[in-house]
Amino acid sequence: MTTTTERRTKRSSGRPLDVETLWQIERIGAISLAPDGRRAVCAVAQPSMADNRTSTSLWLLATDGAPPRRLTRAGGRDGQPAWSPRSDRIAFVARREQQGHKDRTPQLYLISPDGGEAERAATFAPGVESFRWFPDGRRIAFAAWVWPDLKGAAAQQRRHKAWAERKETGYATSEAFYRYWDHDIPEGRVLHLLLLDLASGRVRDLFEGTNYELPRSGAEGCDAYDIRPDGRRIAFVHDPAQAVVLGNRLAIAEIDVATRAVRPLLDAAGWDFGAPRYSPDGHRLAATAAPVARSHTAQNQLALRVADGSWNTWGEDWDRSVEGPLRWADDGASLLFAAEDRGRRHLWRHRPADGRVEIAHAGGWVQDYDAAASTLVVAADSAAHPVRVTAHRAGSEPLRIERFNDTLLAGVALGELRELTLRGAQGDEVQLWLTLPPRHDGRRQQAVLQLLHGGPHAAAGDTFGYRWNTQVLAGEDRVVAQLNFHGSSGFGQAFNDSLNGHQGELELQDIEAASDWLLAQRWCDPQRLYAAGGSYGGFLAAWINGHGPAGRYRALVCHAGVFDRVATFSADSWPVRPKDLGAKYWEDLPRVLAQSPATFAGAMATPTLVIHGARDYRVPDCNGLAYYNTLKARGVDARLLWFPDENHWILKPRNSRLWYREVEAWLERHGDRSPRRRSQPK
Repeated sequence: MTTTTERRTKRSSGRPLDVETLWQIERIGAISLAPDGRRAVCAVAQPSMADNRTSTSLWLLATDGAPPRRLTRAGGRDGQPAWSPRSDRIAFVARREQQGHKDRTPQLYLISPDGGEAERAATFAPGVESFRWFPDGRRIAFAAWVWPDLKGAAAQQRRHKAWAERKETGYATSEAFYRYWDHDIPEGRVLHLLLLDLASGRVRDLFEGTNYELPRSGAEGCDAYDIRPDGRRIAFVHDPAQAVVLGNRLAIAEIDVATRAVRPLLDAAGWDFGAPRYSPDGHRLAATAAPVARSHTAQNQLALRVADGSWNTWGEDWDRSVEGPLRWADDGASLLFAAEDRGRRHLWRHRPADGRVEIAHAGGWVQDYDAAASTLVVAADSAAHPVRVTAHRAGSEPLRIERFNDTLLAGVALGELRELTLRGAQGDEVQLWLTLPPRHDGRRQQAVLQLLHGGPHAAAGDTFGYRWNTQVLAGEDRVVAQLNFHGSSGFGQAFNDSLNGHQGELELQDIEAASDWLLAQRWCDPQRLYAAGGSYGGFLAAWINGHGPAGRYRALVCHAGVFDRVATFSADSWPVRPKDLGAKYWEDLPRVLAQSPATFAGAMATPTLVIHGARDYRVPDCNGLAYYNTLKARGVDARLLWFPDENHWILKPRNSRLWYREVEAWLERHGDRSPRRRSQPK
């Protein structure tokens, strides 16, 4: 069974999107709405291919649609903007040189929304990771990596100076959680919550002398803590286990700002909590809550704790995952959150009183949002455009309030996006997205690239990517297919968990079902079918090479893919991997090897471009190097693209351009002779 459930109008005039244009797009990031709802501030990244870097500035947006105004220019990476409670100042994090002092670490700056120079709020040597305003507008809570054995900011300053001037480069630790993504957890330090008094510049460590720390990944940023509306208490996320390990369940506690006394708020065996948010009256606390006792990949439900200490959850029967940040309506009658649903990420509104849930802003893909004074601003993209900002004001139609990339993209033709449903493994429905080249007519045969998403608990969808942009990859004459195979997020808990303990099995059946359908299409050239993927998609690309039908795929691309399951135990996520595989390699090696592409290297014969970054701690580059070396040893055509300065993603402009050129050249070398850019390396 195949059904087409949506069709996007294609634009045939103009040139296809290319990598040069892709890296001229201004990228809208974090957004904050003023308490009065009249203006928003957002971070806008401006990439430069010439400088091989990306700078970020802050822009003011008017929710009534008045033209945007640039607010900052001096900083290279101005980020995390947030309005003061009186709407008179905007705080942000940056590294600048001011008054003869150059920041070694990110610091907190303040600027008037009416313009003028930004001023450093204080200098704290270990730096500022994230922050929140207190309701009185006179204090700020912030997170920083500190030495837990020290007392006072002055001692932290001295220790940081000595550490920065050290000559040794070795990293010594006894911790289980010591690296994350592409960086080491600062040696000997933990992530504490501190208090800054803006008038005096005094800094006080709220966690000093305790064993509490914020989650070491730092991934939640300021959404790992929230300040009660009366300013007296702060709710924060922490790991309650004695030994901190990635993948541990998390709890939420509350600290009294004056006495530093801590009490638990949400801490229950079998539940993982996050994203705390006080109600406007301070009597309730909302949070995300995943029942991890059932599954380590359990979807988040919405937890609500009331004044008497009891709590309940909503969302078990909804079968979608509630994602932070959470936002209360001004009257406390409803909560906003984002959640994926079948390849899209909408903004939802939930009413705790009756359990109703509705879409507040339909995706595309909602990337960020904020709400205040009966106004909602949403930053969202889709396959048809990069991130845009829309304002929803009471009594008015939704209004787009910026036009950052309209002129740049006016002459670009984007291909049609189609959404299909196929029968995959176990007879289940699986979703397939097609990105067609702009002048696709359905009659002429074209190359087809199956693009496999990472995760695996993620999804391909109606979103505008930069690392694997489907419009760039489609170019003038290629169809790009993206499959939401078993394990993909946004399709329910059972679908999400279906691959645990036998990774590669159901996904391969889904992939081959999609290839069968693609090869049956009039426009698919059976001699030019390719597959590519990154992360878990890279694992699947390697898995296809050892398991797929011989000769079906003309060539493969494996980016940051798992090749050797045992060697990948060197990853930052090592505590979670046995849960994914259903076994520990030292207890059940055959089961682990049965899910490892390296085990099936003897069957690999498809030419493969292998790409990896040396700073990839999620899938260490020993995987890519071993895969490439194995193919070479077996006489299989292979090419390696290795980046010494990139992580799991390729982020630098020129490295990204090289990445796209190498992928294009590889497909061209293996039969894709369609008219496209000819400046690729050979």
